[in-house]
Amino acid sequence: MIFRRATISDANAIWNILEQAIERRKLERSNQWQDGYPNIDVVKSDIKKSVAYVLLEGSVIVGYTAILINDEPEYEKLQGTWLSNGDYVVFHRVAISEDYLGRGYANQLMKQIEKFALAQNIFSIKADTNFDNTAMLRIFKKFNYSYCGTVYLRNSPRRAYEKVLI
Repeated sequence: MIFRRATISDANAIWNILEQAIERRKLERSNQWQDGYPNIDVVKSDIKKSVAYVLLEGSVIVGYTAILINDEPEYEKLQGTWLSNGDYVVFHRVAISEDYLGRGYANQLMKQIEKFALAQNIFSIKADTNFDNTAMLRIFKKFNYSYCGTVYLRNSPRRAYEKVLI
């Protein structure tokens, strides 16, 4: 398994995975990602900003996420309380290929995000999800993230979580 920064040649494969995830959210009757976001331009922007990361099995991209450091302005407006106030890693747009669901790749992606944070000497990971994204809510619980409150992204309330790494 390989975890690496995405390149522009990965954009279409990443977008295919995100399209599958958008459809899964729709079939689950989730409101998340049903407003035209994310889209291929977001993927290309992530790549250009060097925040796009892919998980590969062999040469096949099986997962995607964007990882940023101290870069989510809406988190300053949290309605609630974060566990920590220092530097943090934030991840967005977690998605696993339809063909690889149920094989532990989401868990591997979460572990890679933790490794990324530790490699930067950062001990806080923050993220958010829609209140009805049951798959992501299960992952937050499994990886011992703490619910910290509500943030608003694109005028939509989101559940905000943090994990402090020891």
